[in-house]
Amino acid sequence: MPIRIRDIAYHLPEQIITNEQFGTQYPEWDMKHVAERSGVLQRHVAAENETALDLAYSACQKLLAAHPDLKEKIDGIVFCTQSPDYIMPPNSYLLHQKLALPDNVLAFDFNLACSGFIYGLALSRGLAATGMASNILLVTADTYSKYINPGDRSVRTLFGDGAAVTWLAAGETSGVVDIELGSSGKGHKAFIIPAGGLRLPRSAETAIPETDDNGNVHSQNDIYMDGMGILTFVNSKVPKQIRALLERNQLTLDAVDLFVFHQASKVTLDSLARILKIKPEKEYRNLATVGNTVSASIPIALKDAQDNGKLKSDDVVLVSGFGVGLSWGSAILKF
Repeated sequence: MPIRIRDIAYHLPEQIITNEQFGTQYPEWDMKHVAERSGVLQRHVAAENETALDLAYSACQKLLAAHPDLKEKIDGIVFCTQSPDYIMPPNSYLLHQKLALPDNVLAFDFNLACSGFIYGLALSRGLAATGMASNILLVTADTYSKYINPGDRSVRTLFGDGAAVTWLAAGETSGVVDIELGSSGKGHKAFIIPAGGLRLPRSAETAIPETDDNGNVHSQNDIYMDGMGILTFVNSKVPKQIRALLERNQLTLDAVDLFVFHQASKVTLDSLARILKIKPEKEYRNLATVGNTVSASIPIALKDAQDNGKLKSDDVVLVSGFGVGLSWGSAILKF
């Protein structure tokens, strides 16, 4: 059974931290250089007691307000997050309760980051194809700010918190044309929170902060990202995957109306555009105002592109996400 995107809604925390605020708090941080590399001018940050579930629920409320009859149609929740409320139960079940959905709705979480939206499309397409669900809420929500050491300039200035919910509906015509996924577990240490799981539980020892050669502070309880290693990985894997996906569908780069990449950083997006020879007018970016919102970045960008008139009905869109895992995935959409 084919599946297509019917609508997207998203929610960002009220709290906004600008580059100017960081510059005032940390005079030693070269925020001009940060902006040139990251492309981020401001980011939304969750409040102390605000979680990915809270953001996701607010996004769902917006979607349901726009489609009053949708609630009775929902038969699946697929929730992607790396910042759940609890170890158990999954966030999808907490959202199921908050939305007061019936017992015949399937629900599950999966743990993935910047490629999560693409993997979620693949999972949802499989559920529709087997007849398990026909109106799915694909929820992508993260609050990375809670995993970041305040003194780590490399990640604190880059990431923002946010949630998106994508309504995927089965039907006679397909909006998700094709998907290609990739994995490289050998690179997992390039993007990791070392402590906090059962392999290395949090302790007083894992909380001891260290300062790296670039002046960034982080402990084993915090996110560690090898920025140059991730950039090298993206450049080596993602363009090949995109070209292979287009070739399999007998499409050229020129046949794509809009490219929407995971909003990783300006350096990463510039590099992909250069390698693939993508014209600026064919790529949509919004990381300047929202930052890198992890699993929610692609659907947030799709919704913004649509609202800003950059994305129209029946446009051919190529979306691609890449990051933690290491993982990467690309999809062709008929929007």
